Amino acid sequence: ARFLEEERTLTCATNGHDGFPHLMPLWYLVRGGDVWAWTFAKSQKVRNLERDQRATLQVEAGVRYEELRGAMLACDVTIHRGLDTVLGVGLDLAARYGLDERPLRTQAPKRVALEFRVRRVASFDHRLFSMAPKR
Repeated sequence: ARFLEEERTLTCATNGHDGFPHLMPLWYLVRGGDVWAWTFAKSQKVRNLERDQRATLQVEAGVRYEELRGAMLACDVTIHRGLDTVLGVGLDLAARYGLDERPLRTQAPKRVALEFRVRRVASFDHRLFSMAPKR
């Protein structure tokens, strides 16, 4: 949970219509153990989630191999279209990322909120078995 709060971008994988995963970055926030984001209602990820309400999220950090760490979350996804919910997520994102909320208010009617309910978590931390030379 702390790792998710510290990081800023996740990669969202949905199931594409042609069988290939569709990967896209999202800004996100954590609410009560669930991950929330928003995106344009006409985006490919929303079309994919309308067909299959499952997604895999990955959040990662580190630059060098021995620093890599992250979490992969298998999720069930609910698409929220209600303007109050969508705007609420947008405003929370603005607060988390230091954005001017005025443009987000005008974008909200064109967006949806995505609620990712975490079903399973797998984490990794290469720092635990670093291949770096010992000093």
